[in-house]
Amino acid sequence: MDTVSSAPGVRPAPGTASPVRRRVTVRGVVQGVGFRPFVHTLAVELGLTGQVANGPQGVVAEVQGPAPAVEAFCRRVAREAPPLAEVASVHHEDLPPGDGTGFAILASRTGEGRTLLPPDTATCHQCLEELADPADRRHRHPFITCTHCGPRFTIAEALPYDRASTTMAAFPMCLQCAAEYADPADRRFHAQPVACPRCGPRLRLDHPGGGGPAAEDDRALSGARRLLAEGAIVAVKGIGGYHLVCDARREDTVAELRRRKARGGKPFAVMAADPAAAERLGHVGPAELGLLTGRVRPIVLLRRRTPDGLAAAVCPGSPDVGVMLPYTPVHRLLFGLPGDPPGPRVLVVTSGNRSGAPLVTDDLEARTRLEGLADAWLWHDRAIRVACDDSVVRAAADGRTMPLRRSRGYAPGRIALPVPVRPVLAVGGDLKNTLCLADGDSAWLSAHIGDLEEPAALAAFERAEEHLRTLTGVTPVLLAADRHPGYRSTRWARRRAGDGCPPVLVQHHHAHVAAAMAENGWEGTAPVIGVAFDGTGYGDDGAIWGGEVLLADYRGHRRLAHLAYVPLPGGDAAVRNPCRMALSHLRAAGVPWAADLPCAAACSPEELGVLGRQLERGIGCVPTSSMGRLFDAVSSLAGVCHRAGYEAQAALELEAAAVRAAGEEHGYAFGLREQGRPDGGRPLLLDPGPVIRAVADDVRAGVPAPVVAARFHRGVVEAVRAVCGAARRRTGVRTVALSGGVFGNALLDEACAAGLAEDGFGVLRHRVVPAGDGGLSLGQAAVAGARTAPHG
Repeated sequence: MDTVSSAPGVRPAPGTASPVRRRVTVRGVVQGVGFRPFVHTLAVELGLTGQVANGPQGVVAEVQGPAPAVEAFCRRVAREAPPLAEVASVHHEDLPPGDGTGFAILASRTGEGRTLLPPDTATCHQCLEELADPADRRHRHPFITCTHCGPRFTIAEALPYDRASTTMAAFPMCLQCAAEYADPADRRFHAQPVACPRCGPRLRLDHPGGGGPAAEDDRALSGARRLLAEGAIVAVKGIGGYHLVCDARREDTVAELRRRKARGGKPFAVMAADPAAAERLGHVGPAELGLLTGRVRPIVLLRRRTPDGLAAAVCPGSPDVGVMLPYTPVHRLLFGLPGDPPGPRVLVVTSGNRSGAPLVTDDLEARTRLEGLADAWLWHDRAIRVACDDSVVRAAADGRTMPLRRSRGYAPGRIALPVPVRPVLAVGGDLKNTLCLADGDSAWLSAHIGDLEEPAALAAFERAEEHLRTLTGVTPVLLAADRHPGYRSTRWARRRAGDGCPPVLVQHHHAHVAAAMAENGWEGTAPVIGVAFDGTGYGDDGAIWGGEVLLADYRGHRRLAHLAYVPLPGGDAAVRNPCRMALSHLRAAGVPWAADLPCAAACSPEELGVLGRQLERGIGCVPTSSMGRLFDAVSSLAGVCHRAGYEAQAALELEAAAVRAAGEEHGYAFGLREQGRPDGGRPLLLDPGPVIRAVADDVRAGVPAPVVAARFHRGVVEAVRAVCGAARRRTGVRTVALSGGVFGNALLDEACAAGLAEDGFGVLRHRVVPAGDGGLSLGQAAVAGARTAPHG
């Protein structure tokens, strides 16, 4: 073995007890986090001799010395691990004592096994101090990093995690960086992205068509700051892909970005220069501040202040604003250091892509796919191995982190499984897609991939799958997919599996419930009542489900109750036009389409005629039990949103309206009835008809839309409590799992959880993976593993 570095140890004094030797294998997230220098420092402190190396199983140390010191080493190696480390296990093995007078750090070993890589991490305080220090050699260096921060996941080509196996291999270290890299006492010991202005990478500012002079490094940053202050839109290459960036307070610029990107009314995220700037935008409590300033630094949804100073086009109709703080040196430098000319303190920072397309990572591809979107490119020559979009989270009232998009800063973090599974690849759904690889008691989710509508998205899906297999070492023997026959992900799984081993098909809402069970450590020896509310899922009967209450464990599910079916006229056309969904619900509830109802007034006579004939004849009308579509219907009926420019717009704006009347205590009452004989053999029906009739009456009586919205939310909460109570009486089950995209609604999620707890239920809620389709793949993996596990 090649010795990377060594240091003298302390030999036992003559006459002391004979030394003992022990091999200590530490598994978990232990590479790329400074674990070997930590082990070296701890061993020297305790007077131990031996060695440490990275290997396919993790970090392997052999320590020798007095028994009390070896025991202390074994206790402290997990307890005092470096900040980015996550120790999954520590295994000890006694060895015969040997010779040795020092403690060596050995080169990485290759072979069979598995280790874990940490996610990309926000720039640490020490690096930020050096970045701003004119006396430091990395002053203003856009790629400053150390063992405690910077890219990992997005630059890793393979494991073990060494520089040669990353995209930093293209940048030979200068003598000073090489000395730091080789010094166990240095903060940059074996920090694979280590670099400085002398050895690269390089930052560049370019203008399309040669519209301005090219610039590098600090001149590139000052040029980009100037362009942003002047109202330009700049494509900025980050650690996981390109962003489109502009001044968030300039109405004309934000509106132009929205037009160029064909964004519709979907909210933009913003980046604030510091916590004080963030607090002027939305309400920041201790939990939100911890998320904003922590090592992940995701986009955090904050309840908006009025006024917040943002351009109206940033997040129209939303009750929240998505805010993040700078998480890379480039972002920090975009806002400027002390003494720099003042610039925007809040920037729109949105994914670098056209609407519906995957995130752009390749530099040449960025010039074509972002042409016409950006006025300039601020980019660098460090390659991105795999795309990784920004994560989106919300801080729940109980301090829990509620993930809405799990990506940068979280992927590829290990998720512990409560039940062991065979090696399985779960491919998720077609919207908000993520992949999951699982084996034994561990699961790993990919970064957010997005919607699989374009060939480019499917190519990104395949790159993510190959990269995740490389980093986890999992070779799947099973594939799991959604039952929907038209899903691109399901068709991909069928092609991949071939005829000999078809994929395990998992019902959409069963996967949602299983994901909530798995991330909460539910062993599955007893079932749960799963409340799965979303927009669309392929049902066991071929209908479009989405308002489901299931009795579920990992092996199977039974439908206990569901929202009553109504026609979904025109499929996706009804999703894009909530007014049509409102008219369908009105017809099902026996309410005429009078012109004094906003949803009817929003449609032309021609549209009303076509829709009426379509519903009467059942042409292109699939039955749906979707709670998401009911939210759409009420949103339009209340006059909030009639046409949706992006997914869940009507429901989001209905929630925003409800926030404005949060003190409203009255709720609309759903019907709850048996189907057929009351013998418990068929699912209960949750009838929205009484709600629709009550909403129509209130709207005609002039009740304000916020009050209608609040009453509807309260009614859904009471319906969940009632149907779960009925399910408990039928089954005796006292644990409820809340899942599905509708539970991304903070008002609904918090109120349902509080009400069910008050009723004596244990409640499983999402805190690791999203409640929406971004968590489907975890549930699919858990179900597929359980179905194929030996019985007994």
